[in-house]
This record gives sequence, structure tokens and C-alpha cells, in this order.
Amino acid sequence: MKLFQLFLSVTLVAACTACTQKVIIKQPEVVQGPVIPPPIVPVLDHWQTGYQESSYASEQNNPLQHDQDLWQRIIAAYGFNQNIDNPRIRSQLNWYKKHQGYMDRVATRAQRYMYFIAEQIDVRGIPGELALLPIVESAFDPFAYSHGRASGVWQFIPSTGRDFGLDQDWWYDGRRDISASTIAALSYLEALQREFKGDWLLALASYNTGAGNVRKAIRKNKREGKATDFWSLKLPRETREYVPKLIALAQLVKYPEKYGITLKPLANEPYFASVDTGGQIDLSQLAEISETPLDEIYKLNPGFNRWATKPNGPHKVLIPVDKKEVFLENITALPKEARMKWQRYQVKSGDSLITIAKKFHTTPDALKDANNLRRSMIRIGDQLLIPSAHKSLNTYSYSAGSRLAKIQNSKNRSRNRDKIEYHVQSGDSFWEIAQEHKVGIRELAKWNGMAPGDLLKPGQKLVIWGQKKQRQAREVIRKLTYTVRNGDSLARIADKFRVRVQDLIRWNRQKSKSKYLQPGQRLTLYVDVTN
Repeated sequence: MKLFQLFLSVTLVAACTACTQKVIIKQPEVVQGPVIPPPIVPVLDHWQTGYQESSYASEQNNPLQHDQDLWQRIIAAYGFNQNIDNPRIRSQLNWYKKHQGYMDRVATRAQRYMYFIAEQIDVRGIPGELALLPIVESAFDPFAYSHGRASGVWQFIPSTGRDFGLDQDWWYDGRRDISASTIAALSYLEALQREFKGDWLLALASYNTGAGNVRKAIRKNKREGKATDFWSLKLPRETREYVPKLIALAQLVKYPEKYGITLKPLANEPYFASVDTGGQIDLSQLAEISETPLDEIYKLNPGFNRWATKPNGPHKVLIPVDKKEVFLENITALPKEARMKWQRYQVKSGDSLITIAKKFHTTPDALKDANNLRRSMIRIGDQLLIPSAHKSLNTYSYSAGSRLAKIQNSKNRSRNRDKIEYHVQSGDSFWEIAQEHKVGIRELAKWNGMAPGDLLKPGQKLVIWGQKKQRQAREVIRKLTYTVRNGDSLARIADKFRVRVQDLIRWNRQKSKSKYLQPGQRLTLYVDVTN
């Protein structure tokens, strides 16, 4: 028996050693070409794994307690050199420590997502500083969209997002999906770190400006006999500030008292749970059966562009963790026909799937799926089932349409500016429209929730905030004679010609002793014809 126990102990020790041992794969130096992403390896969702399993935390011999603040858990997983004294880091620290309000807003947004991100970092055994990267990228705003067409908390551009399996269409943008984009971003960062032989600072710089630009800067320094570390490379200004921002944030989070900042505590526990809806569902229905405000549903599932989940998936959605049980109970009792609202439409002359989809705020593909159509051909008199929102579209305040309306109607831009609505013509470009209205290309794009590189579509409505036109310095006054009509009053006439009632009385005081106007009576007016 003792011999068997000894054998079992040795076997378990060997197994544990195999589990925690890191495998380092030596990669050949890449001289040119884009980074080829590795296959995306599924990472266990946070509700399926506990932070006690973190290989990185165990290697640091710093076991984490469940009641610890999440900031402390992130600090315990730090892997960068925090003792770097560099003027670029000091400059960023000086900005952060002067903006308590900014840090408060970031923490409020981060409380939804940070635990999941910390879990994924622990599972991979990578530095905890990476959990702070969404602050640098987007201030943890899941709806952030940059002038470079980057979207989501991790700010993926369209092409890189597609490379890492993040679908983007009318219904759904995976770059804003919290769990999918987090897994994609960490996979991308790991691939870059491997390419640059374990140098995380070069990996971060590549994440910001592209690996090709970093390789080019390294080759240039090698030719000139210079060092090739991040601090020695000549990179774009944004990238030179990008890495110092992350290191400054890491130092600030570690020593908030030293820099006069208070960090809002973050609970070291799951904020959300993933549940399967089993098919397309209206987000307002999802909010009701999970007893969660609709705005919160959007903030947990910012990848959904419209009023419902995508017809063909993903059908997994995030809800507050404490609402999982009530959701599971209610979803089973929800009739299939109640998931979505449907209305019938009879095809008319001139209709096509494109025009019908546009009319009902959906897509041709969604119509084909809903009506089991193999082709786009429809006939006059056909009856189509149209998916539609359960509630008024204004209710879905974080849908793409509602967010765009908020941006275009922002009151902050109405000061000293006139709002112009412009409908895009065939052949238009941002440059031509900006030139015509004497505004900047970037600000024109920003006013419309777009990037300068986005495509414009004929008929698309743009909002332009131009400078208010100054009134002409010299008024042009003309004497007019007006004949009173039935129903006229002094107030009505004054309003019509934009004059004051007291002036109208004064100009005509000698013409009539009567207090009342009479049809046919002639009045004299002095009108500014430039107004």
C-alpha cells in the first residue's frame, strides 16, 4: 500500500509540474509581411474557471483572496518593469493625476468588464498591466469609434477584427462584443509578443501602429548602429505616447495615494453571466425576462447594432450574473412567437427586398431567412413576414441609429454654429463636402459618428455644423403699405413683417382714431428687407 501511495504521489507531482510549466516556442525573426495571427484557441468563460487557477498568480507565489479589490488582483499580476524613470512616462502621469473625474468615469465603465478581462489574463499567464490597456484605447467606452475606423474597448480596425474572427455586419459588430473582442485582443497581443521575442513593449507598440512600422524602425536603428528597444525607436507620435500611457496608468493604479488619486473600488467577482437565448430575440424582450434595464443590456452586449440579436447568431448574450436564474426560468416560459414581433407585408409594384428592408429597418438577408427564400426574387402580391421591433425605435437608446441621432444632434455643437442637413449625392466624398462647407474633414466625420475613411452612400444624411452667419451690418429699410384683411390683428401683422406692435401703432397713430382695425384699412410699415 505504501509503495502504491508513493507511486501515486510521484505521478500527481509530475502531472502538476506539466500543468504549470511554460512551453517557450522559439520563433524565427520575421523580416517582412504582416503578422499572421495564430488560430484562436477557445478560452474558458469566466464563470467556468476561477482565478485560483491562474498560472501567473501561482508563479508569483501570491495567492489571491476572493474578497480582494480587483485593482489589487491586477497589481499582483504585473509583469512589466515599474521602475522605469522616463520623461514620457512622467508626462502621462502628470496628466492622469490631475484628472480625478476621468479616472472615476473609467472605473464606472470598467466595473462591468474588468473582472472578465482579468480572468482571461490569468488563464493565459500574461502581465496584469494588459488589463489596463482598454483605458488607453477607449477609456472603457464600448461604443468608442476613432478617426482611424477602430471600434470597441480594444479598438480593433475592421481588417484586424476580421483576421481574428470578429464578424461585422448590419446586425452585429464583434469588435464591440466584450468577450469576443477581449479574447481576440489578447490573442493578437500574444502573437505580437512572440514575434518580437518576448518584448511586450514592442508588442504594444505594434498593436497601436502595426508590426510593419515597428519592424521598419528596428531595421533603421540597426543600420545606424543604435539600440532597438522601444525607447530608442523613432515611431509615430501617437505610438511614442501610447506605451508610456499604459506604464503610467500601471504606476498610478499601484500607488494612487502617492499621486493624489482615489480609485473607485472594483469587486473581484463576476459582473455578468453568459446565457443562450436559443435564437433571435428582441432586446427589449431580453431585458424584460432577465429583469434588467434595456440600457444595461446594451452596455453588456454593445456588439448588437439594432433592436434585436442577429438572426443567425451569436445567440449567447451577457446579463448581470445575479439575473441568470430568473432568465433561465423565464426564457423557457416565453412562447416562441413572443421572441420577435412580426408583421405581414404584401409586395407591391416596384418593390424589391432591398427597398422593403430599408423601409422596415432590416436587411434583405434577414427577410430571406424569415421567409425561407432561396433567391432575392419576389412577385407582386407575395406575402412577406417582416421582423420588427416590439417597441418604438427611440426606446432602443444604444442601437446604432439612436447613437447616431445623439451624435448628430449634440447640443454642444450648436453654440455659434448653424446645423445643416446634407444628403449625399453620387460621387460625393468627405473632402468635397468639407471643402464646399468650409469645415474640416475629421470634424465632419466626427459630427456623423464616422471616420474619414468610411464610405459614403447616396441618400445618406449628414449633419454639418457651419459657422453662424453674421447679420448684415447695415439694415435696408423699405416703406410698405399694407391693406388690412378679415381676421387681421396688430400682433399678426407685426409678426408677419417682423416688427414690434408698438412701432406699428406709432407709425399709424395719425391715420385712425379707432382702437380696432377695419378690413380695407391701409397701414404704413417700415420693414428691414434684409431680415
